[in-house]
Amino acid sequence: MRYMTAGESHGKQLTTIIEGVPSHLPVSNDQINESLIRRQGGYGRGRRMQIEKDLVEITAGIRHGYTLGSPISLIINNDDFKHWRNIMGEAPLEEGAEVKRTISRPRPGHADLNGAMKYGHRDMRNVLERSSARETAARVAAGAVAKILLKELGISVIGYVKEIGGIKAEELIDMPFSERVKTSEASPVRTLDQRVEKDMMDAIDQAKKEGDSIGGVAEVYVEGMPPGVGSYVHYDRKLDSRIAGSVVSINAFKGVEFGIGFDAARKRGSEVHDEIDWSEDRGFYRRTNRLGGFEGGMTTGMPIVVKGVMKPIPTLYKPLESVDIETKETFAASIERSDSCAVPAASVVMEHIVAFELAKALTEQFPADHFPRMKAAVDAYREEVRCF
Repeated sequence: MRYMTAGESHGKQLTTIIEGVPSHLPVSNDQINESLIRRQGGYGRGRRMQIEKDLVEITAGIRHGYTLGSPISLIINNDDFKHWRNIMGEAPLEEGAEVKRTISRPRPGHADLNGAMKYGHRDMRNVLERSSARETAARVAAGAVAKILLKELGISVIGYVKEIGGIKAEELIDMPFSERVKTSEASPVRTLDQRVEKDMMDAIDQAKKEGDSIGGVAEVYVEGMPPGVGSYVHYDRKLDSRIAGSVVSINAFKGVEFGIGFDAARKRGSEVHDEIDWSEDRGFYRRTNRLGGFEGGMTTGMPIVVKGVMKPIPTLYKPLESVDIETKETFAASIERSDSCAVPAASVVMEHIVAFELAKALTEQFPADHFPRMKAAVDAYREEVRCF
């Protein structure tokens, strides 16, 4: 499985093309739209979420509710494009017409300056329109299809918030999966720890009042992955490595942890590694899950626990200084619409990014042209490793 996205932040639409999804997988608009709506929620979002109502249109690869095995094409129209047609339209400008709303002042923390240098753009709108986090809507659409495949295989994925602005949620290791879903969906900041919910919201409000932004940590929790998915044979087949790379590819994400993560550096080996046990009904399992469901680049069969660190959004209402690329004069960086905190929404994005990597790994390891055959192969493998 793989996917590609196209589209600009204020362009006509976002497009996602997914290749490698097995045939005969039940997929509907409503399932994808549910994910897109969740991405738009969360305390701290800006006015853009009131303008855009992300809904998907399936244009290829699905017939009568089932995948065909051919590439799937998904479109998310930008409702705000009607106000940007003269700025972002594809048609050539009339002779003598000026390009409107050009940007020559790169914003600190964004792709503006680096992208302008790389592609030779004097108008940095050509960079920021594509580098915008708006593109994550297209990636969530791809992840939503992956989540459907995982669910049909008995694998459940949920993302939520662990930390905002230094305010940390308690580790709730024994919370059942269904409770994680229920609690995070009911929380404005998508946290499992209701005791810190108000503190997180107050921190977001304070940052907004001061014209600033705050970041945090999102966590994705996965149940049902069979052991041995991934590989120790080559570096590019290690599944935890692939997940880490995909998480850092999310806008503003700067770090990844599995299980106890960086805390392992401060512990002894006896406090880090998970002892192995066996029972007749479960087969081999780990007594603890400090390594977050991975050993040697492969799943262990324990829940996958991965955290992603999101920096504060760099678009500030008390802007940092920058230098105009035309005049070389110092200015306060330009302001685009922004959120004071996007960690709750980013946890949904991360959930879908991780889901796609898991689904991709499964389609590589098991026969994946025809979903019923794939499911039968995964079920047979589960029984084989249980009896190992």
